[in-house]
Amino acid sequence: MTDPDYATERRLMVARQIEGRGIQDPRVLDAMLELPRHRFVPDDLRHRAYDDCALAIGENQTISQPYMVALMTELLALDPGDKVLEIGTGSGYQTAVLARLAHDIISIERHIDLAERAATILKAFHVNNVEIKVGDGSMGYPDRAPFDAILVTAGAPSLPKSLGSQLGIGGRLVCPVGPRDMQELIRLVRTPDGLEEERSIRCTFVPLVGVEGWEDSQP
Repeated sequence: MTDPDYATERRLMVARQIEGRGIQDPRVLDAMLELPRHRFVPDDLRHRAYDDCALAIGENQTISQPYMVALMTELLALDPGDKVLEIGTGSGYQTAVLARLAHDIISIERHIDLAERAATILKAFHVNNVEIKVGDGSMGYPDRAPFDAILVTAGAPSLPKSLGSQLGIGGRLVCPVGPRDMQELIRLVRTPDGLEEERSIRCTFVPLVGVEGWEDSQP
């Protein structure tokens, strides 16, 4: 019989899909072990919340594969005092993970229905260090820059220049970059001398739509 709290499924997800694939940051592992991922997906998909895949959440958007959430979060190398910008609130699950690891999170979502739904569930979990904004995330949020970390949860055709410019010294940006059907996870680090680029794994995300992203969400 399935545990109504999915505690067993959550432990297996972390052990097999995340720690088993090399994620080592104990704070990331603990956050994903504690957060009830099934509460962030539509009711009819709760039984699949801990599967090793992305799931649809409406508006042609998805909640990312658990491993991808963990990897991107680990690449951000967050400190407890960090100020983080997230592009693409989506279900709010990735947002909740970030909120456990950093001090302040600003999350920008293009779809108002998703933004409102995420805000409601985050409030239910007493997450008080997140601000959700509705708008074009590809332009970042210059009024609150610089940021210690920026996470983009949608695939961009190229690295948005506005986002790179909003990193503080030592700041990290993680973003999927490439064609619509396949991207590569890129990590930028701002140093006193400029931006250093590191490349990670191939991945597939929904498109980043906006002025510095794709013109629309259609193929």
